[in-house]
Amino acid sequence: MLLQRVITALVLVALLLPALLVDNLLPFAALTLVMLGAAGWEWGRLNGLAGPGAWAMGAAVALTCAAAWWAGWATTAPSVVWWLAVTCWIVGGGWALRNGPAAWPQLPRAVRLVLGWLILSIGWLALAAAKQRGLGFILSALCIVWAADISAYFGGRTFGRRKLAPSISPGKSWEGVWSGMVGAALLAWGWTALQSAWPAIAPSVFSVVADRHGWIVLLMGLAAVCGLSVMGDLLESLAKRAVGAKDSSGLLPGHGGVLDRIDALLPALPAVMALAGS
Repeated sequence: MLLQRVITALVLVALLLPALLVDNLLPFAALTLVMLGAAGWEWGRLNGLAGPGAWAMGAAVALTCAAAWWAGWATTAPSVVWWLAVTCWIVGGGWALRNGPAAWPQLPRAVRLVLGWLILSIGWLALAAAKQRGLGFILSALCIVWAADISAYFGGRTFGRRKLAPSISPGKSWEGVWSGMVGAALLAWGWTALQSAWPAIAPSVFSVVADRHGWIVLLMGLAAVCGLSVMGDLLESLAKRAVGAKDSSGLLPGHGGVLDRIDALLPALPAVMALAGS
């Protein structure tokens, strides 16, 4: 299993890194569009679609992303799109997590499929928009989620006492969530210190938001982004638990499915874009 995880991770890095490094949006947008289409296929399967139905779900996500790309929204999407996405995540995600796995299948399948389509399409749009803001911006945006996840894991293992959502993900604790927020704040401090020492470093989410709104808003925003990333993780766990699935698929050997790797990014990236502004 470890060897599989390492090989899959190396392949993903080999594909994503060149697409990230080039200034042209095309390679990154195309690669991530395929990935989000695969995630759409996984979402369809988790919500009762099989065969052609699941493929149609994946195609719907990919075509929506391609249409948004063609329309220029990867560079010109207004801030209201991101704020609406964040609001929907807070309201809808909060409702789903409060009611738990038992209530999820009671939602009409069409509603669950439309929710997945919107979540994945807007997630891709935020990913493409972040890439368009520059390498430093998108790397720092991704690192917020990764730093929060790693800090939450170790903080939860060390200090975890109060369960966050035992019916959905028994391993998560409130102490883990707070540790993730601390980890993101430390990342922001370290990154901006590095930028101060080497001004040639490309602008990051931290410098953009701090220059625009100040450090207090940045720290509050990072806490919100971390909270939303946890919500994305829990929502996918809820959908899997409702059907008794361990992973969203086996597309990424050793890692599960695409959704298993991007679930925390889906609400976090629109929140980052909302903070940074147009």
